[in-house]
Amino acid sequence: MKLVRYGLPGAEKSGLLDASGRVRDLSGVVTDIAGVALRPGTLKKLAGLDPESLPLVEGTPQQDLRLGACVGNIGKYICIGLNYADHAEEADMPVPDEPILFSKWTSAVIGPNDDIQIPRGSVRTDWEIELGAVIGEPGSYIEETDAMGHVVGFCVINDVSERDFQLNRAGTWDKGKGCDTFGPTRPWLVTPDEVADVDNLDMWLDVDGDRMQSGSTATLIFKVPYLISYRSQFMSLQPGDVISTGTPPGVGMGQKPPQFLKGGETVSLGISGLGE
Repeated sequence: MKLVRYGLPGAEKSGLLDASGRVRDLSGVVTDIAGVALRPGTLKKLAGLDPESLPLVEGTPQQDLRLGACVGNIGKYICIGLNYADHAEEADMPVPDEPILFSKWTSAVIGPNDDIQIPRGSVRTDWEIELGAVIGEPGSYIEETDAMGHVVGFCVINDVSERDFQLNRAGTWDKGKGCDTFGPTRPWLVTPDEVADVDNLDMWLDVDGDRMQSGSTATLIFKVPYLISYRSQFMSLQPGDVISTGTPPGVGMGQKPPQFLKGGETVSLGISGLGE
């Protein structure tokens, strides 16, 4: 299934994509794609529905029908730093011995076609295409072999980053990662049964039509099951928690010369099978 949240900001309804790419209304079944609706039992119920039996929502998604973030009421938004060796190289940082964790604040979350706001004083607002994994089954101290059973789905994330805030303003990376609108989470939540091989997904990002990032999840240093197991050693995982798994090379600070967002650009990004 491809699950969506559609409608005006703050008033999104739950839906799913049918075979023709149109949105079908799920609000009569679940009020939101969030919390307990992401538990396996609810997902099994949704999978048993005939999409043609659900009300058709007017409009074309991402054109004249706004989509919100594909997960509502995100509890924890945890990101992984330097999880591609070639990105660590372009950032002039060592490949980590274990995953680097940092947070995005939930006020950063926006939909797939909402505007990114450049913060006051920003001179180095950057982009990062990432695979997002969303937790459905709660747990702590999860074994790596059991980890994928806790994943409800995958999505496309742009880990927007202000590099000066992140690297030069003392303290943790969070200052440059959690600014308002810095967490586009989109466009739909794709359940694992529709993802043939999460370890071999092509990913790309363009700025104004120029290809900046090309990569594959095949080159992740720490794979999704390990990241879930590792993270669960430090905090319990709850339905709707999001893990953003790291970015391949091609970010703005790695360009020669460096290139950053100034305002007015269009950033387009996608992952095979997960949307754009």
